Amino acid sequence: MKFQLLKMFFIVVFFFFLATPAGAVSYSPAAGQEGSTAIHMDDPAFIGWASGYESYEIGTDLDDVWQTPEYAIGKASGTSYDIVSLGRGGRITMTFDPPVENGDGWDFAVFENSFNDYNLELAFVEVSSNGIDFVRFDNVSLTPDPVSGYGSLDTTSINGFAGKFRQGYGTPFDLADVSEKTEVLTGFVDISQITYVRIVDIIGDGTSIDSTSHVIYDPYPTISSAGFDLDAIGVSNGAPYPDGSVIEEPSPLPPEQDGDAGLGGSSGCFIFTIY
Repeated sequence: MKFQLLKMFFIVVFFFFLATPAGAVSYSPAAGQEGSTAIHMDDPAFIGWASGYESYEIGTDLDDVWQTPEYAIGKASGTSYDIVSLGRGGRITMTFDPPVENGDGWDFAVFENSFNDYNLELAFVEVSSNGIDFVRFDNVSLTPDPVSGYGSLDTTSINGFAGKFRQGYGTPFDLADVSEKTEVLTGFVDISQITYVRIVDIIGDGTSIDSTSHVIYDPYPTISSAGFDLDAIGVSNGAPYPDGSVIEEPSPLPPEQDGDAGLGGSSGCFIFTIY
């Protein structure tokens, strides 16, 4: 009898953990929520901003009106329009003088232009000290299903991407997080003297994967101003994270539960051109 009860106990425990979604791994919530790592554009920790750009490779589905890289130089505007769009699969390399340094906390923050907390366009973030050799920040996406062009993402299911927070709030990056990467250990990238930050748009149709081989979804397809919309990149050289925020490490577990990818909604960070 005791054996049967013990067996039933383990069966119940097994199915409890089986039914627990991998999404229970929780990363920073949206700006303004307890535990968020979002950095406001007026945070006094900012000591500088991108001073220029070196290359701008335009992706597809992008109108001419959104192709002004100079808009990403200097302080974040926190608006929907004072930005440069990358287009689907595009990229831009911003330059910094003086260089970004590796301090004790987050060292720089990337600003996108989403006007809500859910319709988020994501991008990879890479850094370089010579403009030739780049190292990419680790990232994780636990969004289980495709997201429509007007669909939504749960911020607590994504980590290590630019575009995680709404306009006016930057996603912070700590150069220490790439200190063990091969490019850094071999001396090709000097994280004490970062002069280039490259932003690479993620095509959200499931063809891209994160650092742990999970499929990445974000709103797809979008038109007119498709792709990541860069507002600015601000520099702190090692500011502390917001009080109460928690920095979690990416989970190696993929999603195990089917269901809606996001939270619903019908608005976002892309913009239709008005003629």
